[in-house]
Amino acid sequence: MKITNISNPEAFFEMIDSCKGKVELVSGEGDRLNLKSKLSQYVSLAKVFSDGVIDQLDIIAYEPDDIDRIVAYVNANK
Repeated sequence: MKITNISNPEAFFEMIDSCKGKVELVSGEGDRLNLKSKLSQYVSLAKVFSDGVIDQLDIIAYEPDDIDRIVAYVNANK
């Protein structure tokens, strides 16, 4: 799923941390990084944004409850 315009990366990663299953970031090259890993979060932040806003992320969540949680977060933060 594509997530766009994340203006509060801290809150976004807190929501990701609350997910029960694996949540992965898909890079432009097709690599997958575990977004629940703090190291991956820092690498993602360093590479994806420099002005405080993440324009777009491609992520994969495997648990239906986690997908619902992510969709609810995105809808609440439009």
